[in-house]
Parts: sequence; C-alpha cells; structure tokens
Amino acid sequence: MILIEPKVTPPLDKEFRPSVLAEKHFLQTARPFGVKAVIGLERAAGEFTRYETHVLPEGHPQFDANFAYVERIVKFLLWQRGGHTVYIGAPSPIGEYIRTVYAKDGPRKFDHSFMGKQVYEKEFSIIICAAEDVPVARETGKQLGRNLAGCRIGFDLGASDRKVSAVVDGEAIYSEEVIWEPKKNSDPEYHYRELMAAIKTAASKMPRLDAIGGSSAGIYVDNRPMVGSLFRGIPEEKFAAIKNLFLRIREEMGVPLEVINDGDVTALAGSMAIGENGILGIALGSSEAAGYVNMDGHIMGWLNELAFAPIDLNPSAPIDEWSGDLGCGASYFSQQCVFRLAPLAGIQIPGEVTDAERLKFVQARLEAGEEGATKIWQTMGIYLGYGIAHYAQYYNIKHVLILGRCTSGRGGDLLIEGALKVFTAEFPEYLTEIKLHLPDEKIRRVGQSVAAASLPVVQN
Repeated sequence: MILIEPKVTPPLDKEFRPSVLAEKHFLQTARPFGVKAVIGLERAAGEFTRYETHVLPEGHPQFDANFAYVERIVKFLLWQRGGHTVYIGAPSPIGEYIRTVYAKDGPRKFDHSFMGKQVYEKEFSIIICAAEDVPVARETGKQLGRNLAGCRIGFDLGASDRKVSAVVDGEAIYSEEVIWEPKKNSDPEYHYRELMAAIKTAASKMPRLDAIGGSSAGIYVDNRPMVGSLFRGIPEEKFAAIKNLFLRIREEMGVPLEVINDGDVTALAGSMAIGENGILGIALGSSEAAGYVNMDGHIMGWLNELAFAPIDLNPSAPIDEWSGDLGCGASYFSQQCVFRLAPLAGIQIPGEVTDAERLKFVQARLEAGEEGATKIWQTMGIYLGYGIAHYAQYYNIKHVLILGRCTSGRGGDLLIEGALKVFTAEFPEYLTEIKLHLPDEKIRRVGQSVAAASLPVVQN
C-alpha cells in the first residue's frame, strides 16, 4: 500500500504512517473497480463476523497491494473480534497469501497458535472462497449489566490487588482492596482461595446474596478464562482448573455469576454513567486495554485486544515483543510508549526501579512543565487521534472513554488536545460524531465494582 504522511505530525515520531490514512487511500483507488472482498471470522458459539470492502482486480498493475491491505484488516479483525476460522472471499491469490502468512510456521504464527488452540480450542484455519460464499453474519451479543436490584457482589481482579464490593440496589455498601500476587503462584487453588475469601467477606456484609459479577484482564469465553496475565504462573497441565474456576465458584455459591474482560466492564460503567451506548473504552496502562458497548447496549463477546491491533504502517515501527508484529496498539497507547519516547525527548529514566516508578518519574517532569515530557504526551495524543479514527472504521462509536495511568494529571488533557487536533485537520466529521471523555466524578461514581455486580441476570 501507499503510505500517507499525516497532516498532523507527532513531534517525536516524524515517520509515523497511520493505518487509517493508507487504508482509506487504498479503498478510494479500489472501489471504482467494483471487486468486492468479504472477510468472515467464526468464533465461539457459532458467532460470525463479516467485514466487506473492495480490492483491486486481477491484472491490475498494483494488484499486489491487495495483499498488505487485506492482511492488515484480517490482523485487526482477529484481535478486535476474535476467530478460529477465517473466510477470505476475494480473488484466490489474496486468499493464498493470507493462508501462507497465517500458517502455523508463517509470519503470523503467533496469531495462528493464539487464536486456535489457546483461545478457541480449535485448529486455526483459512478458507478461501468467493465473496458471495462467505456465511451471513451472526452477532447477537449479550444484554449484560444494568441489573442493579438486589444484593450483589462485584469484583475486579488486577495484577497487584483484588477488589471486591458488596452492592445493594446499585449502591456499594462495602468495598475492600487486598494485595495479592497471582502471577507468582503456580497453584490454581491459590486463585480459588483468594477469590472465595473476597466473595465471602463481601457476602457477610449483606442479608443475602443474589448474584456475583466480575471483571479481569484476559480473554473470557462463556465465563472461562482462556488466556490471562493473572494466570501466567499456572503450568499448562494445570490450566484446566483455571478455565473452570468461575464455573466451580458459581456452582458452590449457588447464584448466577458472570465474569468478563475488564475493558468491557469499563465501557459498561461508562455507558451506565453517561446514559448512552456506542462506547469504546481505551485504557492506557501497562499495556492497552479496551472494551466496547454497542449501539444497542450489548456486550458483543469480542476480544477487543487492541494492544495487538495495528495502527501504524511505518516499516520501522516498533515491534511488539510478544507477537513480533509491527505498529501495534500497545506500543502507542500505554506506558510502553512513554518509555519508548523518553530517550527521544532527552529523558533518561532510572533503570533499577519498577515500571510504575518509571512512569511516575516521567509524569513528574510532565507536571513540572518540562518540554521533553510534554512532547511525549503530545505525540501520544496525535497517535490517539489517528488511532480512534482507525477504530471508527471497525466500531460504531459515539463516545470514547480514555482512562488509565497514562491519563493522570496534565497527560489526560494533552491526549484529548492532540486527538482533537487530528480530528480538526483530517476528520472534521468526528468533532461532532464522537465525544471524547476522561473519567469524571459521574463515571467514577458508577465504578468498576458496581458495573461488574450488575452483570448477572437474576431470575425471579
């Protein structure tokens, strides 16, 4: 694809080439030829995604540009929506290229393994077909949340602490945070004991228990954690106990229980507070986390793992250390970005401290008004503007909730300022169509625990 230089250049990254600009330019070139391409992704419970676009016809002198265009879309859709089987309804050379790239020994072997046996417990495969033969979409989502009546427990499992609240008719009457070390423990019983201790403590504060809802980082399919940073210490041979952890607790407690990705719970909390739907939540923390509530108020069961979704096509873009791919969200919307840009801004971060302390070190310079630190957040704000514009090609968005450690203090305002600068220069329609939010008191008042507690439906 032809890479387009942005109208708004990040001060610390002159070579940034936004995916959204290249994809829009390609589509403008391809659409007049009328060659439709349809990408389909099948995931759990028969859910099926369709994404329609156009490609250049066979025989066109730039036909090979189709390969990069379709591959980047497949990559984005896999990490946005998930899937164990990908249909490529396009001219067969494009499908053959995608099959080669996503083979078990291909450049995207990480995605092949991760999406196949690790997440969906199926062999990952690519099916090449005509555009009209891609199955119809089947995406219902779930009307989770907003159930506030009764005596409920909401929990949030973090990497360094676990939070739990007793919630009665939508009001948190008791909350606690307990330090724990899930990553360092290889015994699934540790996680079971810690979570049960939290649940029983919260339950003791209420006259009865009607339901339990929770949030945690990771990928959840039908209340089963398939992958999660909290469970890195669990050996593969013991991971079945983790997959059944919440099912076991639900059975023992005898009440409805729902647990989903923490990004989706954050988006739900924002939707409940704002009173509207179509919300994408983006958390800029140790990595990038995201969640989405669609226009109907449904949580779709998508992965929303935008940390792995590409937003920069610069061939020299930073490489994600886990997936090995270029230009992915985690390198632009997290503390990883701060650490990457700091040397370019003339800031040397102390080496022998924790990542949290490293971030605070740079943020202190930002609050002091240092030019180099200011340029870091200005750069991230411009990334954010182009990133949101790219996300808007794949999500139907009315609101974007921006939160996480990187938004503290002046940082949050600079991020919003940069994004709006991009909208003004490149996407003026988004100035009225998409509203950007930093968490205010109204959003904080709903909170993660109340939103989590509202997940299960209680049958009368």
